[in-house]
Amino acid sequence: MAAVYKTKSGDTWDKIAREAYGNETDMSFLMTCNQDLLGYFVFPAGIEVVIHDKPEENSNLPDWRQ
Repeated sequence: MAAVYKTKSGDTWDKIAREAYGNETDMSFLMTCNQDLLGYFVFPAGIEVVIHDKPEENSNLPDWRQ
């Protein structure tokens, strides 16, 4: 399920990722899901950024090691 984040003036990709996913390193996933907005480095107010659920990470570790 996806949510929509409406930007505030001065928002950046890493700031939105940190707010949406709890970690700014998820910025790449956020940008991949919003390729039509890649022209923005610093957002103006009112741009709608789609926040998709991150896919579950597959780990090769056994359950007891996770």
